[in-house]
Amino acid sequence: MPHRPPFALLLACTLLAACGRQPQATTLAVPSAAAGQPTAPDNATTPGSFAFEEADIADLQARMGSGELSSHALTRAYLDRIAAIDDAGPTLNAVIELNPRALDEAHARDAERKAGQVRGALHGIPVLLKDNIDATPMANSAGSLALANHHPKTDAFLVRRLREAGAVILGKTNLSEWANIRSSRSTSGWSARGGQTRNPYALDRSPCGSSAGTGSAIAANLAVVGIGTETDGSIICPSAVAALVGIKPTVGLVSRDGIIPISQSQDTAGPMARSVADAAALLAAISGRDAADAATQAGTGHAIADYAPHLKADGLAGARIGVVRELMGYHPDVDAAMARAIEAIKAAGATVVDARIPTLAQWNDAEFEVFQYEFKAGVEAYLRKSGAPIRTLAGLIEFNRRHAPREMPYFDQDIFEQAQAKGPLTEPAYIAARAKARRLAGPEGIDAALAAQDLDALVAPSMSPAWLTNPINGDHFTGAGYGVAAVAGTPSITVPMGDSHGLPLGIVFMGPAWSEPRLLELAYAFEQKTRARKPPQFLQSVTPEIMVPAPKLVTN
Repeated sequence: MPHRPPFALLLACTLLAACGRQPQATTLAVPSAAAGQPTAPDNATTPGSFAFEEADIADLQARMGSGELSSHALTRAYLDRIAAIDDAGPTLNAVIELNPRALDEAHARDAERKAGQVRGALHGIPVLLKDNIDATPMANSAGSLALANHHPKTDAFLVRRLREAGAVILGKTNLSEWANIRSSRSTSGWSARGGQTRNPYALDRSPCGSSAGTGSAIAANLAVVGIGTETDGSIICPSAVAALVGIKPTVGLVSRDGIIPISQSQDTAGPMARSVADAAALLAAISGRDAADAATQAGTGHAIADYAPHLKADGLAGARIGVVRELMGYHPDVDAAMARAIEAIKAAGATVVDARIPTLAQWNDAEFEVFQYEFKAGVEAYLRKSGAPIRTLAGLIEFNRRHAPREMPYFDQDIFEQAQAKGPLTEPAYIAARAKARRLAGPEGIDAALAAQDLDALVAPSMSPAWLTNPINGDHFTGAGYGVAAVAGTPSITVPMGDSHGLPLGIVFMGPAWSEPRLLELAYAFEQKTRARKPPQFLQSVTPEIMVPAPKLVTN
């Protein structure tokens, strides 16, 4: 039997048509077709042309360095792109709030470049952040109306790192409300504040995970790169269904300070990008030790300032890769794509063997027990520290009850209520569950599988094809391959490997703790060998009888 992810991992919320992005100070104009860009045919790959479609960091830096392009013009173009296809056109609803200072930040980066000061690879590059990360002057809401007016006074540690690296914070992306920890019946990509995010590959399909807005936004070229967060699947899954590269780092490589939490044992932020090189550049910028997050102390010496030396086209040569076939068998298109991926890995010079995780899925119950304890403790600590208008989980539960027509139109808050019933983190039940989950997924799980055959990494399908969004019945999972790394706190990277009827499929590379450099070598080599990413077509559906593109955007 294939492993199915437990319900708590990717759960989200549902469609509420009245909700949308909060009003912004910035006025956005629909762009004209860029000079020299081809006009789109009737079966257009994008609804309207975009001068920077699929542009990567290296190309944009070269153009800004030559004076051909400015960060201000680039940022303006992405703001217009958001207006054109997120607010209008296909209406992806991926961006929940714009940074009213984005153009000012871009202008400042241009002035620095003119003065000969370039901070690094991200200088002047527009970045989107998931709306559970503190970033001034915007709200940090986790998609909840309870925090819609919560404006933290300081940036999260990783946002400070991004700004120090020269990045322009473009705005915040929608997410599955409370990162999917409110209800067991939720629908990915919905929040009461932001509404329903749609998948740019097929608008009626799920964007997956809780980092749904970041996935859809970066796939649709609404920014150069983005930041998601993951507890179990919420970087890997939305990246996989949007043909992105997503990196779920080792817990402790990236600070969680200033991020609305679920689990101190498993939470991490990570890059979501259209290429391995861009994801690597973003990871280097956000990694580092932070006195406010004790987990980063273990990462001392593991953060790398530049991953470029690990972007090796021959990175698979001589590698030993283990295929976890127990994580396959739930969809024939996924199995066929994996078969092709395995042949590509072999052709790149790797030895491929079958591998087995002895404890597969045995950690599920313990993991969920840990989530309930750690969410209550963690969210209350965050609410107090950040000066939120509500300071307790009980207060959030009561807010949702009072505003049930808007907050709970399709599903309730059963996980919130279960977490509220839990005691402190000193309780023996919590201590035992945490030890059990980490042992079964770590030393007796991924570590045992890697050591048994001296493997560099394990591989499995990242996720099933995206399912139909269904606010009544919630998410419909058929299979996923990332869970062991999430629970163990070890790194994983998803890379596009193909598609099922136009719906992207990814392969996930998983390694031991702090193996990001080696995983990047493997992922980059696979990407260069296969070149599997395709931009979205913004189809209304992939159902054969209605497999047509969304209406074209008329520009003038």
